[in-house]
Amino acid sequence: MENARVGIVMGSDSDLPIMKESAEVLKELGEGYEIIISSAHRVPEKTMDYAKNAASRGIEVIISGAGGAAHLPGVLAAYTSLPVIGVPIYTSTLGGVDSLYSIVQMPAGIPVATVAINGARNAGILAAQIIGVKDPEVRKKVEEFKSSLASKVEKKDKLLEDMGYEEYIKRFFNRH
Repeated sequence: MENARVGIVMGSDSDLPIMKESAEVLKELGEGYEIIISSAHRVPEKTMDYAKNAASRGIEVIISGAGGAAHLPGVLAAYTSLPVIGVPIYTSTLGGVDSLYSIVQMPAGIPVATVAINGARNAGILAAQIIGVKDPEVRKKVEEFKSSLASKVEKKDKLLEDMGYEEYIKRFFNRH
């Protein structure tokens, strides 16, 4: 994507249904991104080259999703001074806890900001917030985005108050 300031890197195409959420929220916020598949284990040189050259291509933040051993975010962080946000991907064997531990337990000096298991949407928002530190336009878009979230909660609260909880559950959760 043109004017990409966020790099989204996933270890496998099977991570795409989760990692697309980073792309979607960045698109909502009008922020440019690029998205690639790379692997810390299968194509380590490609991963290293991506991290080493990201800043020179205009990337300011890297979001990296990986499951299982989940070394990809840490390997990227080892080769760049850019902020790296790790997204642990849910796994069928250990429920993503393995991914979470692999990403969050980085050694001193190689930090990776870590969001929740399958938390790619929050990773995209965090990337925009990081960029917003120096870009007032992005910061304003994030503020508006968060304001819209608050407005939605207030509308739901008013509806609950007007309808009562039983009717609200019937209407929105199809429970009797």
